[in-house]
Amino acid sequence: MIVGAAQVLCRDAHEDEPREPVALIAEAVRLALEDSGANERLLGSTDSVRCVPVIGWHYPDAAALVAEDLGLHPRQTVQSAAIGGDGPQVLLNDTARAIAAGELDVALLGGGEAGGSMRAAQLAGRTPPWRRQGDEVRPTQTLGEDRAPLNAAEVAAGLGPPVFMYALIESALRADAGTAPDVHLRNIAGLWSRLSRTASGNRSAWIRREFTPEEIATPAPENRLVSAPYTKLLTANIQVNMATGLIVTSAQAAERARVPRDRWVFIHAGARADDEWHVSERDRLAGSPAIDAVGRAALQHAQLVIDDVAHVDLYSCFPSAVQIAAAELGLPIDDPARPLSVTGGLTFAGGPGNNYSGHAIATLAHRLRENPDAFGLVTAVGWYLTKHAIGVYSGRPPVKPFAFLEPQTQRRQARRARADYVGTATVEAYTVTYGRECTPESAIVSALTPHGERALLSTRDDELIDVLLADELAGSAISIDAGQRILLAP
Repeated sequence: MIVGAAQVLCRDAHEDEPREPVALIAEAVRLALEDSGANERLLGSTDSVRCVPVIGWHYPDAAALVAEDLGLHPRQTVQSAAIGGDGPQVLLNDTARAIAAGELDVALLGGGEAGGSMRAAQLAGRTPPWRRQGDEVRPTQTLGEDRAPLNAAEVAAGLGPPVFMYALIESALRADAGTAPDVHLRNIAGLWSRLSRTASGNRSAWIRREFTPEEIATPAPENRLVSAPYTKLLTANIQVNMATGLIVTSAQAAERARVPRDRWVFIHAGARADDEWHVSERDRLAGSPAIDAVGRAALQHAQLVIDDVAHVDLYSCFPSAVQIAAAELGLPIDDPARPLSVTGGLTFAGGPGNNYSGHAIATLAHRLRENPDAFGLVTAVGWYLTKHAIGVYSGRPPVKPFAFLEPQTQRRQARRARADYVGTATVEAYTVTYGRECTPESAIVSALTPHGERALLSTRDDELIDVLLADELAGSAISIDAGQRILLAP
């Protein structure tokens, strides 16, 4: 169970010596211990300190530094894989598994970033005086894996930045829905506006302001186009200084430490699964068999259906991620009684590297204390809708003991991705990328060949970019020549 949860926001980015990420994490863990009502009693019983890896500053074992700041010498330090927003839920699932197996009694979990401070330091031409660890330092255990996120075809097409990949997926979603570009943009801007409304009432959100759909959809100097159809207000906000702390214990340890019962939030089930690792090799761009699998497994173990869940937080780096997760889980995207985020999402609540879902879990824990009979669900995503983790929570004890599930996903045969295809193909999805001056820089096109392969291309052809922006190529037949140029059908 979670018996303590806390969040830290630090807006000192422009100070001469801003606090480093592990200091923010240690502060959040201290606050979480206080939140438990059994501070020193739990601190002295800690078996394990566990951290989501910091992206903005390299710590080979951030948990060891957090333990040092807390005056602890735990018998283990644990971290999730170096890159992946699934990390907080993966850590929590494994912690609950270890406690259920009798391997642990008390664990401290944390994560955080100081991306805002790092950016301010870079602009000032200085390096923050933060601690470093030698490369020989290693945690006791690292959970998960980190294979290369892109295949050769994706690298050749320039799909490394997540905003480009998720914008390409967004285009496939729109094609599946059969909506016009302006209608689709209004729909996703409306979804993001609702997230901003949630953030405006969240005291732990980085941006506490409600934005209208028009403000989100309309390009402006502060809201430039990044990759069609995404403006900046439709993307994750990583320039934040934020951290979380969670205290996770067995029931026996909580009783020994005299944690008040109104602090207890039970972890009913957790699950993880991967989709086809490389996006361009997936059968469909606009789906996720893995989200479907983990959702079914976790809810079934908790003896729930999705309509039993009152509070939901779907990982919200970009609109396509939310729409796909909602569809796979059977959630409407516009239900005013059940928003799809408890925080406001990565744009407004903040997107601190790997650790966004740590904030979702901490927020949900406090909400379930207020309404202990309710159920909550959190999804977490790594890479490009690649790695998925889920957790089901309630203030009510579980009917069945906790289980950490790794269900099989029902994938279709993988496609071959190509950067060297020559011949005819049908345009499946595309995005146009923009520079900081809000002018188009390139177009990235995904097309399906007659043999079911997926051809990826990048072009700077102004005429072709204009055709794509006018939406005159979606679903159209094209030819690709030996120079990887797209030739329009007459």
